[in-house]
Amino acid sequence: MSHEIRFFALFVVALLAGFGILMWVLFRKKITGPRVLTFMVAFFGVVIAVNVGMAYQAGRTFPGLEEETGNGYDESQAFEKIMREQIALGWKIDLAYANRTLTVTFRGKDGAEAQVGGMALLIGRPTEASDDQRPQFVQSGPVFTAPLTLAPGKWMVKVNARAKDGTEFHQRLSLVVTE
Repeated sequence: MSHEIRFFALFVVALLAGFGILMWVLFRKKITGPRVLTFMVAFFGVVIAVNVGMAYQAGRTFPGLEEETGNGYDESQAFEKIMREQIALGWKIDLAYANRTLTVTFRGKDGAEAQVGGMALLIGRPTEASDDQRPQFVQSGPVFTAPLTLAPGKWMVKVNARAKDGTEFHQRLSLVVTE
């Protein structure tokens, strides 16, 4: 079970236990108007506080718009063309991170060497832009390497490459760093 799920489960259990104790304290003798009012104020106070905290966290970590958009129809037609060309390339990407080095390997159709003309890469956390990096790679055929320091956890990798014939290749990948 992931760390986030365990934290959320503990949060829910603590919240339910807290309200259980509050109900026991308020209603152990008899139910009165002031006790019900206290319970309602406490309940909605917690709900509002959690919503404000989540809204603040969402606004603080949102990196903003990914790209400017123009005419949606023209962009969708260009996207379809790029996707057909990219599928025709048949490239696959292997990512590896070890000893503070990121290695990106392109494989062509049926294991053939991919004819990569160049590549740019953006790596960052999936939830915020503050850790985004654009490493400088050294190319050796279809293999690109770059020195890079990554903290443990999940990373989002956006690869933008160009074949030697000019065909564009775009792919998003996930990388989990454990060291």
